[in-house]
Amino acid sequence: MDSFNNLLEGFATALTPTHLALAALGVLLGTAIGVLPGIGPAMAVALLLPVTYGLEPTGAFIMFAGIYYGGMFGGSTTSILLNTPGESAAVVAAIDGNPMARKGRGSQALAAAAIGHFVGGVIGTTLLVLLAPTVAGFAVDIGAPDFFAIMVLAFIAVTSVLGASRVRGFASLLIGLAIGLVGLDEMTGQQRLTFGSLHLADGIDVVVVAVALFAVGESLWVAAHLRRKPAEAIPVGRAFLGREDLRRSWKPWLRGPLIGFPFGAIPAGGAEIPTFLSYVAEKRLSRHRDEFGKGAIEGVAGPEATASASAAGTLVSMLTLGLPTTAVAAVMLAAFQQYGIQPGPLLFERESALVWGLIASLFIGLCLLLVLNLPLAPVWAKLLRIPRPYLYAGILFFASVGAYAVNADVFDLLVMFVIGVLGFVMRRYGLPVLPAIIGVILGPAAEQQMRRALQLSDGSLTGLFNTPFALVVYGIVVVLVSWPLIRRLIARPTPPAEAASPEPERPKVDA
Repeated sequence: MDSFNNLLEGFATALTPTHLALAALGVLLGTAIGVLPGIGPAMAVALLLPVTYGLEPTGAFIMFAGIYYGGMFGGSTTSILLNTPGESAAVVAAIDGNPMARKGRGSQALAAAAIGHFVGGVIGTTLLVLLAPTVAGFAVDIGAPDFFAIMVLAFIAVTSVLGASRVRGFASLLIGLAIGLVGLDEMTGQQRLTFGSLHLADGIDVVVVAVALFAVGESLWVAAHLRRKPAEAIPVGRAFLGREDLRRSWKPWLRGPLIGFPFGAIPAGGAEIPTFLSYVAEKRLSRHRDEFGKGAIEGVAGPEATASASAAGTLVSMLTLGLPTTAVAAVMLAAFQQYGIQPGPLLFERESALVWGLIASLFIGLCLLLVLNLPLAPVWAKLLRIPRPYLYAGILFFASVGAYAVNADVFDLLVMFVIGVLGFVMRRYGLPVLPAIIGVILGPAAEQQMRRALQLSDGSLTGLFNTPFALVVYGIVVVLVSWPLIRRLIARPTPPAEAASPEPERPKVDA
């Protein structure tokens, strides 16, 4: 009841004309910047952080919340329309969203993503209000073995389920893990795969890798086939979901938050892992499995709702523990500290108006996101009518701007184009790009958690699975790995019975 009363006071704070205008501005800026390849919500918040110094703290964080959700939707927009995710959490949206766009259903995919963001965000923010203390207490008990088990599950899921060939999936994953190893070893300080270059000592930024493999690799692939296959304008469909689309989408919209919120609240990779797991779950539960990877709307609706709920879950550990689980949360934590505010267990008591105003603004930002972006769905979809040479030239330009903006270093541009050529080669030989991205994102964190678990167990391998939670996760891994064999045994035809054998043909008798 106290939470409900505090939330009402938060709405009274967030619904003032100034704060409402800041929320709308944040949604518009976040969507506009998120649409640009390589510039996600984290970079948007970081770039706009100096602009908010003149604002009072509550207004600044209300605008940050709008930028967060707007940037996530903008990232899924480029994933769906251009097969170029604006951020890592939007990678899964490209698997089925882009095939839908190529079939003339880009606006339906965008509408499914927008409604998924709204539903997932509302459910996730409601759970934030109701379950923040419980989830925060659970997150404290999660240890290194549990984190490592979750990341192993993500690796197995993305290579075993999403791709047609497990060998190619694991090969792509190994490429991503190798890229993730570049830089200094966090525990020993030794250089790995840097080739003596100081520019590589800090590693390769995930944004640079994602932009290179998706945007540059896709642009080179299109350029290589442009003369053989003339570019045609892809038709754009209507902006509203039909009855069949709604029937297939409403369950994924409701299932997604149940996966996304817990993963967002614990430091397990942000929205990347739950979106992949949501996609896997929807593929398993769907009656249209053969459409996945070719334009299944469930493959857009579920992961997008999951990503939005994960964004709400991220704020649990950030506000109650001061523990950022994503890049955006880390930037917001820096913003809190700029204002002399330290997130933690006492934040809800010391800065009650700010916290509940921020939470209330999440609901408002979600409504603004839906109202603004549903009518704009056909406008975004018309990007596909741009001639492909001009379109991909623009993609390369904005991808280069996004890669350069990460560290303001020209060397990042060279790295981006080298990895972009690697992305082109992977497409040429049928290696999926998605496992490589997962390897880059989660590889360093998985290594760190594995080494911590081994240190705690004095080098014993039992330290990797000595908790009940880790054992449950490894059990799921075993099921995923052995599922093709299990399915083959279940589907094995029974030997035909003698009664069912065809009757021998009788000899003909002359009349």
